[in-house]
Amino acid sequence: MGATLRALRALVLLCGFYLLSLVLLAALIGLDIAVFDWVHGAAAVKIAIVSVLLAIPVVRGMFMLRIPKGEGRPGIEVTEADEPRLWALVRELAAATGTRAPDRILLTAEVNAAVSEEPRLLGLLPGPRRLYLGVPLLTGLSEAQLRGVLAHEYGHFTSGDTRLAALVVRGRVQIGRVIDQFHASADGKAAAERARQEEASAKRVAKGKTAREINTRGAGATYRMMAAIYTLYAKLYLRASQSTARAQEFEADLAAARIAGRDATASALREIPVLVASHGFYLDSYATLGLRAKVLPPRGEFFGGFGRLLTARELELADLRAELPSEPASPYDSHPPIAERVRRIEALPADGRAEEAKGAALDLLTDLGRTLAALEDAVLKPEVLAFRRAEWQELLSATMAEGLSSVNTPLQRALAEYTGQPATLSALLDVIDDGRLWRLAEKLPLSEEAAAAKGRAFREFVRPGLGDSLRTMVLSEFSERSLLHWEFSWSQAATVRLPGWDAEHTDADGPEAVLEAAVAAALADHPDTAPLRALLPPAAPQPA
Repeated sequence: MGATLRALRALVLLCGFYLLSLVLLAALIGLDIAVFDWVHGAAAVKIAIVSVLLAIPVVRGMFMLRIPKGEGRPGIEVTEADEPRLWALVRELAAATGTRAPDRILLTAEVNAAVSEEPRLLGLLPGPRRLYLGVPLLTGLSEAQLRGVLAHEYGHFTSGDTRLAALVVRGRVQIGRVIDQFHASADGKAAAERARQEEASAKRVAKGKTAREINTRGAGATYRMMAAIYTLYAKLYLRASQSTARAQEFEADLAAARIAGRDATASALREIPVLVASHGFYLDSYATLGLRAKVLPPRGEFFGGFGRLLTARELELADLRAELPSEPASPYDSHPPIAERVRRIEALPADGRAEEAKGAALDLLTDLGRTLAALEDAVLKPEVLAFRRAEWQELLSATMAEGLSSVNTPLQRALAEYTGQPATLSALLDVIDDGRLWRLAEKLPLSEEAAAAKGRAFREFVRPGLGDSLRTMVLSEFSERSLLHWEFSWSQAATVRLPGWDAEHTDADGPEAVLEAAVAAALADHPDTAPLRALLPPAAPQPA
């Protein structure tokens, strides 16, 4: 399908949204007219008000004329003076593709590359172009792979896809906005109805009557019905535009393979899902590790540490590259499955370009440290940027100490309820020594099977949870007394070293094994807290 026919399809789909909205408005007006012929007084006024409330989201959606732009995407704009090598590559690939180079390049914090255009006259006339390039993407790609990614994006320009996208995006956003408004109105009605019923129930209880069950299932039903109508059209819209979008991706892949080489393009596609998964893991497990303790890694390392992770876990990543996603991310995903795209590219004839541009894509940047620091300033919130900075090892230690100082396990909550006293490890050991452990365990959140069990069966149900909580309480006690040592690693999860740890210990006789044995003894059918008490240093003497 050519660009003209694709544009016509997008325009028809957008017109369908307006037609649906006009039909619904006409139906509301017709309903009001019919009702006024049969109903008079307050009931007629109430129906008219409901019709107006239903019409407001429809009208708002119809007059949302602005095409969403990418201005809100956080990142740093780089000029040709800032990054001459990157701009030279971008212009070279644009010329090879036969299209106009972007007017602006913005470096972002995502594992992604994207192009956008701000066309005029409903996408029929060209406009300013932007290239969004994720620094994490550059971190994981070679220059040859980056050339494949950029050539793919330029393939969208040559097919007119970026201008066509303006129509498609407008329709998607308008439909989504109308659906969101109807759901918000329905949720508001449900909340108001719940509050009314709760107030009425409280009055019944105050009078000595039984409270009635809160039921808000019917609240906001009219709004949800309207949302359901637009949702059906949204599914049609997404399905109809999906085939066009996927065809565009295949065409852009072929353009990339022709310009950047078959092997570089295919390997870039293999790499991107790995980088997406790895970057998500990195952000969760490393970059944001210290946020709770209000600690950030050294300046530039919030995003810069990603490269260290990729290097340290290369063997794990090799396995991921062999497992390409064979299904789309969702039924309405505009991109075909990665496995299908790679299969099509690798089926092309060999072009003898496997050895081209093997250097790292990050080497294209003039001053990587400056770029990483500027990206932090552009992406992180000011209150986060104000956190203190620490090396990775210190960041880990501070974070774990903060986390252990505020633990509140189910066992601690049950202990506080059972004794009416602060839930300390010392208090727990006293309860165990008094033979009250299993009575305490009855205060834990229990499954139906555990609550119904008796004797040994009950103990077996609750022992794993008790063990986890008790182990955490012991570690918290060690941490409070500065007796734990956490070891930071890029290649594996952080490990904790307990008091008395020695490199000569084996796993069988080291402190970890001793702790496990002590916890098991304290939670045995006939508990013994002596091994656990022996691990704990004596409490500091209280001042006279």
